[in-house]
Amino acid sequence: MPRLTDARKELRRAQIAEAAVRCFGRNGLERTSIADIIAESGLSAGSIYAHYRNKADLVQAVARGDLAERARVLGSHAASDAPPDPDELLARLMAAIDPVKARLGVQTWGEATTNPAIRDIVVDMTDRMRAMLHDCVTAWLVKVEHHEPAEARESAAPIAHRVMALYQAELLYTALRSPTEETAP
Repeated sequence: MPRLTDARKELRRAQIAEAAVRCFGRNGLERTSIADIIAESGLSAGSIYAHYRNKADLVQAVARGDLAERARVLGSHAASDAPPDPDELLARLMAAIDPVKARLGVQTWGEATTNPAIRDIVVDMTDRMRAMLHDCVTAWLVKVEHHEPAEARESAAPIAHRVMALYQAELLYTALRSPTEETAP
């Protein structure tokens, strides 16, 4: 059997993760089985297990992939000559919320209360997201508001905390909306 190239492996991993997101969004994290993901992806069990050890590994990969996308966006904001102010940053984050991923995120938070492996993922992802928001707010304070870097880092902490809290509240609100509310104008 031919060996997969690194690029093909990444494409296959992405295909499996996307199938998992669809299943988790539709059935819930707890009620989704690896068999569901196999059926959704159209791949064999061997292919799934060649890329992911178990469902927790898939949840972690999905969470990390979502965080990597947010990191790319937040990094580009922080690196720009005029980073967005906290209100604009929050508006941009909220506009980019995917309802399916919001439902998965909220399910993951719930699972984290009883599953130590998932709790570790959620804590890590939350800490990383908060750090990225802190960096972006610091960049805004330095580049736009002309604060000294040390003062900006200190001042950014409570602002980033509030942005994170409001973003998480919007994720929860989005996750709880019914499908008809998601498509209403």
